[in-house]
Amino acid sequence: MAETSYPPGARIEVRDAEWIVRTCAPTTYDGYKITAVGASEFVRDEEAVFFTKLEEVSLLRPEETVLEQDVTPRFAQSRLFLEAVLRRTPLPQTEKGLALADRFLLDPLPYQQRPAELALKGLRPRILIADVVGLGKTLEIGLILAELIRRGRGERILVVTPQQVLEQFQHELWTRFAIPLIRLDSVGIERIQREIPAGRNPFTYYKRIIVSVDTLKNEGRYGQHLEKMDWDAVVIDESHNLIGETSLRNKLAKLLARRTDALLLASATPHNGNSQSFAELIRMLDPAAIVDDTRYAAKDIDHLYIRRTKIDHEVRDQMGGKWPDRGPSVPVRCAASPTEEKIFEELTQVWLAGDERTGGPVVGSKNRLFPYTLLKAFLSSHKALAKSVANRLRNAEETREIDALKTLQGLAAQITDDDSAKLTALVRELQSIGVGPRSATRAVVFSESVETVRWLAEVLPKRLGLTGKGAVDMMLGNGMSDQQQQEIIERFGLSDSPVRLLVTTDVTSEGVNLHRQCNHLIHYDVPWSLIRIEQRNGRIDRYGQTRQPQFKALILTSGVEGAKDDRTVAEKLLEKEATAHRTLGTAEAVTGEYRAEREERRLIQDLLDGKTVEQSIEDRPVEDFLADLLGSVGADPVNPDPLRADVPKLFAGSEAFVKEAVDTLKLLEDLEDDGQMLAFEPPRDLVHRLSVLPADYLRTRDVRKRMKVTFDRDLAQRKLAEARKTETMWPEIAYLSDLHPMVDWVTDKVLVRLGRQKAPVITAQVDEPTFLIQGIYSNRLGQPTVVEWMAVTADGVLPQVMTEVLTKAGVGPQMINTGRRLDLQSLQDQVAEVVATAQVHLESRRAAYEAQVVEPLDSYQRRLMEWQQLTLDGVHISQRGRKERLVHETVERQQRLLDSLKITGEPLLRVLAVLVPQDGHR
Repeated sequence: MAETSYPPGARIEVRDAEWIVRTCAPTTYDGYKITAVGASEFVRDEEAVFFTKLEEVSLLRPEETVLEQDVTPRFAQSRLFLEAVLRRTPLPQTEKGLALADRFLLDPLPYQQRPAELALKGLRPRILIADVVGLGKTLEIGLILAELIRRGRGERILVVTPQQVLEQFQHELWTRFAIPLIRLDSVGIERIQREIPAGRNPFTYYKRIIVSVDTLKNEGRYGQHLEKMDWDAVVIDESHNLIGETSLRNKLAKLLARRTDALLLASATPHNGNSQSFAELIRMLDPAAIVDDTRYAAKDIDHLYIRRTKIDHEVRDQMGGKWPDRGPSVPVRCAASPTEEKIFEELTQVWLAGDERTGGPVVGSKNRLFPYTLLKAFLSSHKALAKSVANRLRNAEETREIDALKTLQGLAAQITDDDSAKLTALVRELQSIGVGPRSATRAVVFSESVETVRWLAEVLPKRLGLTGKGAVDMMLGNGMSDQQQQEIIERFGLSDSPVRLLVTTDVTSEGVNLHRQCNHLIHYDVPWSLIRIEQRNGRIDRYGQTRQPQFKALILTSGVEGAKDDRTVAEKLLEKEATAHRTLGTAEAVTGEYRAEREERRLIQDLLDGKTVEQSIEDRPVEDFLADLLGSVGADPVNPDPLRADVPKLFAGSEAFVKEAVDTLKLLEDLEDDGQMLAFEPPRDLVHRLSVLPADYLRTRDVRKRMKVTFDRDLAQRKLAEARKTETMWPEIAYLSDLHPMVDWVTDKVLVRLGRQKAPVITAQVDEPTFLIQGIYSNRLGQPTVVEWMAVTADGVLPQVMTEVLTKAGVGPQMINTGRRLDLQSLQDQVAEVVATAQVHLESRRAAYEAQVVEPLDSYQRRLMEWQQLTLDGVHISQRGRKERLVHETVERQQRLLDSLKITGEPLLRVLAVLVPQDGHR
């Protein structure tokens, strides 16, 4: 592979045309892959991809730079050009501070910036964000991706989420950060199949994609494509679902982890109680992080993950009114009706009687958990019980069980809707909080049973007087397409939609935002899991909720002696979850099981053994190392504010830059600017760039015909809030963050306006001609490791810092260009000498730069060698051969990574401009 890379912003010559490098990355066989935008006349604004072993690619030599006098008013072209170069140049590998944290449509909360700070500190940006439910993990991910994009390390992004949150995630990243993702749900896949050639890899056709984990794990459709793909950043949301060596999701995650630079895992419940499983997640981030999967602590891996709860000091102090404390979880007791009591009697005397440990009088010991399946179904609804009984009857073989099932079936059939105590109580509670035809109040009702949800969605509209179309929505998992699920969630978040009640299964209990228009949640049946209760509550108890979250749970009670009604388990778990949330910030570790399914299974087994709920939980103390791992990590930072990057700039901000560029270069013919909003018909080349925006946004706002954008954060925030009142959640006016495609388009327009290998000459407040030169060292991945902005004179004095010289020279919008003719030839004669001076200066500092770059690499190298030795020392001789091979492969792979991050090749030098004295130059 060639030693010379082509840093972003560099000008190259290919096919007798000039291009500006956008990105540069090595390939296995074809040299460097360069994405570029055309700069010379016949290719201007065209995007292209070149491979250095297939094309003759020449870096334009700085000594051959042609100087050109700037005759534009206020030297606008030169100032714009310098700003565009500053913007287009990625921040170097050594810059660990945040550059864009305050530039987006969100509250600048330091606690949400901590994950980005942690990610940038590492050798590579690879972390697990383990904040508990509701703290804003999507926003934290957006901030990290934004910082990677600013560093030229976020060109190719893949986001993998559960299907029900695809649109929500896509919406947040576009509306708040202006990071567009192509959504590959069922509709998106159909659209892409129409747009791209048959057999074409969609992951090469689109740079930034969001897809559901269940779609992506389809090996037949995507496996061959993924095997060949490299990514700058991969995000996997709800990453606890990856655990399990043999699962397709696990195989997918391991493949993606190997094929990406940055890896961001997110989960509020990252630990399943098994140290080896958690180690598996950590190894995806760093394969050499943990020596012994059974013995490690938070301090060993705290550079790879961050975890906070709502009660952590920094989180609590910064919330203000953005997240009110939640109200109590109120149990609403409802006495069983006479027909329901008959079922309690049957369950108590037949199914749960005698010695439950051996299965009782109906089922054998191998099926001893089944009576509790029936009990839980009945505590949900008679409809759920009837379905469970019917399912069991299809497979039952024992006569006594079949007879007992038929008895239950008959009793369940006798229950009418009017006999349901919970239904009566639910209607009463919904009416008491104001859910009705003449009210805007909304509520979400959770049930574990699909049958219960279907039944409630059918009977509630009439009982609540919500007879209008769409007033009651239901959300199911299986049986609903991803598009249907996304539409239901979107409708519930729109204030002007008719929906007043969402009845849902636990398919929405992870990751879904239901708090925009709702602060009331009712558990129709209570999960026998603290984790699941907390996950449900987190749908409305989350960052951005402006009203106090209110929770109620329906508790069915029975007068039958010995009956296990909702007071036996549900009411006690409800109280336990509320206490844990208040005192610990999370209920995840209380039972020591760490997964909802395991919590429920363990609890039922303990009930069979004669224990109470209290005894079951008390018998599960959290082991010390798990408590350590699940405690808050990164909650008490040393620095009150995250480190800020030193970002050179010439303009005050994007607004000043974009508006002056549009005005000076006449980029938009029909621009309307009322001081707050810009409205215009986008030119054809900008329309082409807009094709990567969310399809729903393009369709509903038709921005390809008329764009409305703003730099006004307050206006953009109002429009985002207003969008939640309409038929679409996409705002009418988009916020122009630094990452918006329009800002990118303007930047490229400025860069290509200057002629081939030209540098402008500007009169300014300097004593002698001063050449502004950019110097870049890169690593083998084509990423800048060092960027130096130099101001060099011909007298051999050491270069000064370019931005400081520009400030002192008064380079800004207040400049006056008199148009006085300059002697360019004498300046032209100095170019080669000045470039040589800059080259010597850079090379003299290379050792210092390398030390700065290599220090963290050497630190990791030492850790890698220590890991190798300790790992092999702990292997039994009988397993040593295979283990040695795996360890050596890991070491070699990590060593190649370390080598690729070191400075390589010669520095790239580029003459950007020349400042000359206002009264003539010597």
